Amino acid sequence: MKVLVTGADGFLGKNLSAYLSQNKSITVQKFTRKDSLKILDSKIKDADFVFHFAGINRPENEIEFFQGNSDLTQNLCALIKDSGRKIPIVFSSSVQAGSHGSYGNSKRLAEQHLLSLRKQLGNQLHIFRLPNVFGKWCKPNYNSVVATFCYNAINNIPLEVHEPDRVISLVYIDDLVKQFLRLMEGDVGEKDIDGFEIIEDQYSLTIGGLSEKIQAFQASRKRGYVESVGSGLTRALYATFVSYLHPEDFSYELKRNEDHRGVFIEVLKTNNSGQISYFTALPGVTRGGHYHHSKTEKFLVVKGQAQFRFRNISTEEEFVLDVNDLSATVVETIPGWAHDITNTGPDEMIAVLWSNEIFDPINHDTFSYDLLTKQLKK
Repeated sequence: MKVLVTGADGFLGKNLSAYLSQNKSITVQKFTRKDSLKILDSKIKDADFVFHFAGINRPENEIEFFQGNSDLTQNLCALIKDSGRKIPIVFSSSVQAGSHGSYGNSKRLAEQHLLSLRKQLGNQLHIFRLPNVFGKWCKPNYNSVVATFCYNAINNIPLEVHEPDRVISLVYIDDLVKQFLRLMEGDVGEKDIDGFEIIEDQYSLTIGGLSEKIQAFQASRKRGYVESVGSGLTRALYATFVSYLHPEDFSYELKRNEDHRGVFIEVLKTNNSGQISYFTALPGVTRGGHYHHSKTEKFLVVKGQAQFRFRNISTEEEFVLDVNDLSATVVETIPGWAHDITNTGPDEMIAVLWSNEIFDPINHDTFSYDLLTKQLKK
């Protein structure tokens, strides 16, 4: 299958092309603003599907709106008509096509050219009136508030919020591209009352709320916290945020706590799912020696060998468990059981630790207990 992507060097085009390149049965034909109409003609003659993303939205002269949007689309339609084939088309229009202004008018004219072509040929046509689309490779300080906020936050430029309570619609590029691909694969899609494609995944957020999220991402790198970035809008925004990091900022330092026993480093803290740390212990060193009433932990020895000792502080029942880096055994601490861990090997031991809550020195749930003397430490 041969797929033509116009505007292939733009935000939508680059992201779509990256996905298309993963499919070995697809040959991607790219058309950019550097190419001539003659090149466009040759590419259309081979195309089985067209994603028409080429356009102008920040010209030096207003006439460029019409040259790059409606005129180019009119030429595209004429070339497809001349080919005599019913080539399906996905077109990236804009919500501004429903408003006044040169940009909106040029996009609306482009839509009309495509609708006229469909009426003549009967080809599949999917027109997306897109709101704020965001994601990796989106140009900051251009036409995306998300891109601008991410770029500014990373570069320590103040985020200007003029209408904090204004609600905006956001579409994540990966969600949109996946919808594009389903249409290419034969999905008929779903249209609204005006005949425009319904965008399946949209988010709503105030500009003030967006600013707060982006600034929280930036602060998390300094505080050691990570937001709930596993799903939905926050996942998409965080992926976009980190895509603007400079290579020299791909890494950052953590606080290193070191004493005669070894090293303890807090790697990651969350707002509601505890934290991940790791620690080392030199040969013969015992760490821990405490119990919790509610706090739980999970240990994994990733280097060396260790012995875990447990003692129920109420029944005095005892339990000993030996583990090493070959067993990949997770050891859980249980509320009401005192526990410690001793490096029983000849080399340094390293263990990863997850706890379900972040240690609070004022309101903590960690109480010292010496398992050798079987008593609370004073």
